[in-house]
Amino acid sequence: MPDMPTSTPSLGAVPKCLDVVTFGEAMLLLVADRPGPIEDATCFAKRTAGAETNVAIGLARLGLQVGWVSRLGTDSMARYLLATMQAEGIDCSHVVCDPSQRTALQFKGRVAGGGDPPIEYHRKGSAASLFEPGQIDVAWLTAARHLHATGVFPALSDSCLATARRSAQCMRDAGRTISFDPNLRPSLWASPQQMRDVINSLAMQADWVFPGIDEGRQLTGEHTPEGIAQFYRQQGASLVVVKLGPEGAYFDGEHGCGRVDGVPVQQVVDTVGAGDGFAVGVLSALLEGLAVPDAVARGAWIGARAVQVLGDTEGLPNRAALKAAGL
Repeated sequence: MPDMPTSTPSLGAVPKCLDVVTFGEAMLLLVADRPGPIEDATCFAKRTAGAETNVAIGLARLGLQVGWVSRLGTDSMARYLLATMQAEGIDCSHVVCDPSQRTALQFKGRVAGGGDPPIEYHRKGSAASLFEPGQIDVAWLTAARHLHATGVFPALSDSCLATARRSAQCMRDAGRTISFDPNLRPSLWASPQQMRDVINSLAMQADWVFPGIDEGRQLTGEHTPEGIAQFYRQQGASLVVVKLGPEGAYFDGEHGCGRVDGVPVQQVVDTVGAGDGFAVGVLSALLEGLAVPDAVARGAWIGARAVQVLGDTEGLPNRAALKAAGL
């Protein structure tokens, strides 16, 4: 069993150079064994959950050096989550495990024929929600090439929002790149207006922004992929990729705009995690220096894999699978 640190890692330690760092909450995921209401399930499969951890796992499987920053308790759920992340090759040296705090938990139901499953969260007051901006190891963070952020972590608490803002500012000051996926969770915000204002302000700190079409409509008031992309481009983003679900994606960047078709799937099992898989594809390709259309095509392919499996990360490929697909 991996060691469980109980305090913030020493600031000023020699930074380990990483490709990507992400801050976010990990949750123990329990997936129901049968379709229907969660309360009718008698058995559950244990998995990991969390938008940022999904992306971290996906990037690590493709060979990128990834760091994940968070807080956990020291319960069995924390031990499972930390061991799973470390087994994926992720740098968890800046994850703090505090015995006085508790780890978040998520139940997920199943839907016959696939689609959006019912989800029940038990995360209020979790260890991750108590993360403070002063706990950021700036030297370690800014030694990384890239920061990937989502709208979930800053929605957990005021301190997480302050942490998200400071981590992005540190990376901007260091000349690093930042990507941002809105990943809207309306139930975590006091009001739709607060959600729009905060999410859009965070997107303004990013170089690459990845809204879904419905998210983009809520956040910008625009109704077309072109309009949504232009909204964020005018705010300073160098690339905007609007996810269109089965129809693929629209991109608008410094070298032009265009569309990439979606990848057909035989059966949709679970749509949760598809956007994270998409981000894995786009981010990994961009960080490898691929052209934007090729990066978006990789994202669409991984997103399609993600909807064909039960958990959030089973569909995330390794490098061999990516190579076999010609991506």
